Amino acid sequence: MRAAFATLLACLLCLTAAPATASTTTCPTTLTCTVEDIDGMTIAQRLTFVRTLSTGPAAEVVPGYAPRWRNIEGVLRFFADRDLGASGTWVSYVDAGILEGIERGIALARGDSTDTFGNPGASRWASYLTRLRDGELSARSAHDRAWSEAEQASTEYGVRLAEQVHGVPATAVEERFYQFSEFYRWTLRSRPMLLDLLTPPVGPGEGRQLTFLDWFTDVTNDVPARRGSHLAYDLAEFDVPGGALNFVALFHAYAAALAEDYLPTPSERWWY
Repeated sequence: MRAAFATLLACLLCLTAAPATASTTTCPTTLTCTVEDIDGMTIAQRLTFVRTLSTGPAAEVVPGYAPRWRNIEGVLRFFADRDLGASGTWVSYVDAGILEGIERGIALARGDSTDTFGNPGASRWASYLTRLRDGELSARSAHDRAWSEAEQASTEYGVRLAEQVHGVPATAVEERFYQFSEFYRWTLRSRPMLLDLLTPPVGPGEGRQLTFLDWFTDVTNDVPARRGSHLAYDLAEFDVPGGALNFVALFHAYAAALAEDYLPTPSERWWY
């Protein structure tokens, strides 16, 4: 009986597991997967997709730069934490619109194609990457504005895809969470140029972050996006205890980042 039960369980797991289809495994290479292809991916597959885009074709356009979508990785990890983003949901379609825009933007920036697949974010991501490569976005305020405008265009396309094409509206909680994401993008776009005096220029390699604003809006860091998404979702659910805990977790992560960047290691402490 145990053997039969084990066999039955294994079969069920095989049926329910999401297989790696041809599209999900070749998307970072072909850069031709559509929003529908991406909607069919699991969150784990999307996370791999974004990471492979960053280390593969995007790195060909902006060699030496840290991955430009680590904050999106953080949001995807949050989706996995909360079991959000299943295929066919509002969250999934919006996310698919964002990821398709990035994919096609890379294709345009590499000169592979001129087809945006109808995603208005694609041309903005292409412009962002080529301007970054050409040194036009070395000021943090200019960089964050260009990044935010590209994601905004892709995000709004994803919203239209969900609501107008597929007829899937956001829930009340999802709508409130979305407003937090809108505020995040607005913060990037509205960064004062005077703060650039306190911030290292954007360039190849990893950069240190000093102020909370710099750390929280660093697109090359997945930690603040993941922790901030948990906080925003708790607030969207009116979960005060959960929000308080995630507020503490967010600032603990910031303190840990400061300590790692600015406090001497034991081997560097002269008093040891």
